[in-house]
Amino acid sequence: MADVSKLEPFIQKWEGGWSDHPADRGGKTMRGVTLATWQVYCRNHGRVGTAENLRDITQEEWRDILKTMYWDRIQGDRINSQSVANIWCDWVWASGSYGITNVQRILGVKVDGIVGMKTLNAANRQNPKELFLAIQRERVAFVDRVIKADPEKAVFRNGWLNRINDFTYEG
Repeated sequence: MADVSKLEPFIQKWEGGWSDHPADRGGKTMRGVTLATWQVYCRNHGRVGTAENLRDITQEEWRDILKTMYWDRIQGDRINSQSVANIWCDWVWASGSYGITNVQRILGVKVDGIVGMKTLNAANRQNPKELFLAIQRERVAFVDRVIKADPEKAVFRNGWLNRINDFTYEG
């Protein structure tokens, strides 16, 4: 079964410090955690999330966000292939529910944005290398669709593609 701790270094490699690029829908972001995500996380922990305290996010909080708000959302601990879990979770990290609905389309299951037993079973029944490569290809196509719909985002294309292409399948 896949393990979120094996994905952590990859995401940390690609996520820098503070960002607030005008063309980025995520807005204020620290180490890949958007202000909106931070606010939900803090609210769930009885605190108020602000841009100021987002800048001070701890490694423990960052790790908890990755695990509880992204990895668990795709039931990563129940995915047989680490490579599939990694590229899938990273897509959800980068694009929210699009990372789920697009994988559901690949799998040919109901597209509802929820990874339940049918989605999970379909993913685990696939040839893991073929599924990994299909997700990788669809992520590239998704990037192109995003840029076509909003050409301002072309500034991010090379970085997005470099990140997607940095994933390698390990059987």
